[in-house]
Amino acid sequence: MATLNCAVMANQSILIPPLLIASFVNESDPKAAVSLNFEDVESLKTSDKNAATELILGNDPPIYGESAVIKKLMEAYPFLRGKYDAIEDEWLTRAQHFSSLDFKRLESPLAELDSHLTLRSYVVGYSLTVADLAVWGALRGNRVAFAYIKKDHMANVSRWFRYVEETNPWMAGTIDSMNAQVREKKTAKSKEGASYDIALPDTEKGVVTRFPPEPSGYLHIGHAKAAMLNDYFAHEKYHGTLLLRFDDTNPSKEKEEFQDAIVEDLALMGIKPDKTSYTSDYFEELYQYCLQIITSGKAYADDTDQMTMRSERMDGIASKRRDNTIEENLARFNEMKIGSEEGVNWCIRAKMSVDNPNKAMRDPVIYRCNPLSHHRTGSKWKIYPTYDFCCPIVDSMEGVTHALRTIEYRDRNPQYEWMLEALNLRKVHIWDFARMNFIKTLLSKRKLTKFVDQGVVWGWDDPRFPTVRGIRRRGMTIGALREFILKQGPSRNIVNLDWTIFWATNKKFIDPIAPRHTAVVKDNAIIASVRGARAAPYTEDKPKHGKNPDLGTKKVAYSGSILIDQEDAKTFKEDEEITLMNWGNAIVRKISGSLNPLNSNVTGLELELHLQGDVKKTEKKVTWLSTEGQILVPVELVDFDYLITKDKIEEDDNIEEFLNPKTEFRTEALADCNVAELKEDDIIQFERKGYFRVDKAFRHGKPAVLFNIPTGKTNK
Repeated sequence: MATLNCAVMANQSILIPPLLIASFVNESDPKAAVSLNFEDVESLKTSDKNAATELILGNDPPIYGESAVIKKLMEAYPFLRGKYDAIEDEWLTRAQHFSSLDFKRLESPLAELDSHLTLRSYVVGYSLTVADLAVWGALRGNRVAFAYIKKDHMANVSRWFRYVEETNPWMAGTIDSMNAQVREKKTAKSKEGASYDIALPDTEKGVVTRFPPEPSGYLHIGHAKAAMLNDYFAHEKYHGTLLLRFDDTNPSKEKEEFQDAIVEDLALMGIKPDKTSYTSDYFEELYQYCLQIITSGKAYADDTDQMTMRSERMDGIASKRRDNTIEENLARFNEMKIGSEEGVNWCIRAKMSVDNPNKAMRDPVIYRCNPLSHHRTGSKWKIYPTYDFCCPIVDSMEGVTHALRTIEYRDRNPQYEWMLEALNLRKVHIWDFARMNFIKTLLSKRKLTKFVDQGVVWGWDDPRFPTVRGIRRRGMTIGALREFILKQGPSRNIVNLDWTIFWATNKKFIDPIAPRHTAVVKDNAIIASVRGARAAPYTEDKPKHGKNPDLGTKKVAYSGSILIDQEDAKTFKEDEEITLMNWGNAIVRKISGSLNPLNSNVTGLELELHLQGDVKKTEKKVTWLSTEGQILVPVELVDFDYLITKDKIEEDDNIEEFLNPKTEFRTEALADCNVAELKEDDIIQFERKGYFRVDKAFRHGKPAVLFNIPTGKTNK
């Protein structure tokens, strides 16, 4: 029994020839079946990273690569050999020349093939051979060659190509079958969530990842992805170690408040680091490493002002201090260390390059002087390392094996590696992944801080904010947040996600467990009289959720006087049969309106119960509240819009120009008596109005405040 594994994301002109030959075996001799397996990857796991195919024959070692696989198939199935095997071998080699996507390189091999086929129906001999399969497959898999052939620019090649395809329909069928199976696998993976099987290198001796937040703000959804990705590889995939390290190297921005909040948010997301540390734990070691790098002549002190330094780096101009002596640099570093009046004007720069095309390599700053007190070390230190200096050093010191970094660090990866090499430290593998961006959303901590400071939002837990606390306050559940993030996978493709998908995921989690309640908007609400109702009001126990009896029951009050939304009442017609939800059908007998022709509001309704009516046949199902038999609960329903109006804010955009002038919408309403029992953070559904999270419970006569939870159907 043979199995051919195919990497369908590989170069198709290399993949399809052995695939067709294996399929030809199946067509010619069903007893000698070759099992075909398709993997949605660029290459198969082998020392040859370009291997598009892998052939497994019985207990023999796997065979990789187009040429080797075809050769092995021809050995295993001798009938594949024709009368002219030497010529077939020649064309098997020539078929490999059709893999280039550069037409200039294709033109000559195509012209030779066209000349060869002048009076021929097949490449070799008078029937279909492996030579036809290999050449046809290579051309079919090459989008440039295939497009050229379809235009009939080379008559003989086009004639032969169509003839082979028409007389052997199984060939196109094989390719269609491959594509269909891949689509099915993608669909199945999409339902399960994105694949994280990216095979980190050198995992045999264990995996240690780290999540290194700066305690200068609250975690936002972008941080959440980084944290979950590190947690996944450390704990789920490789059963290794996850480190939480606070990058507390900037006393101007950091607060213990943020540090505590990060720990809490990680716990809420189900992330439990195996060890927590602080970059400030290593200030002495980092200081010694800076002395070492200065002494080795690989760093220098610089007092160039910030604007000039930025300009010189952009233009590839060396600093006037670049060639100072080691003694001068050490003296300046000491002035920085004591925080003297002179020292605060200086910084230390790594001596990497003046004009490297990668501007991140142009002598970056690695140490700064800052006399402010640090929230952990107090006034002990007046100098602090930059992230680009301390991160690779502490990663190496703490045993990190794989540093997972967002894609915007890619230009700084060579810088990371330079630091380790310059200091002769253990190497760390780097893996880049795309950060999560959302439309109409800012994830810049600096810009979010500005919104907080300027009072644009209530605080870091504002439900309009993309912080973990903000989206939780809006009504996102932790289970849904985790599922959504893990479904994105470790892709390196940067895309702007739509919030509708995010909130649609949440709806799947809350719909089965959200108790159903009723609310009527107070503004112009209608009191309708109901004929046929019992003379005295009464209550009945009804399930809180029609499909989840475990949620228990609620009291529903009934009487001859009920409250109905104005918007519903406006749609009624006299003698129309409607359904009063949780009661039954009723007929609209009378509609009263305002005498003012400019006012279209309904002012009164008379309904007549028709409980024997079929609820399935009515067009309008309306919510209502009895004004008797219960004490209605005042509530405030709050909805929100995006803070900014532009899908993607560019670096040079003035954010103030795109601030949404109105993002908060409050509606006063009355709710059923059961709402009085709700607690803060409870999630419910007001039927026909949406899902809500209780932000403030009903207490001492003050209205309950509930935030609308998006479901993926709105733009908010």
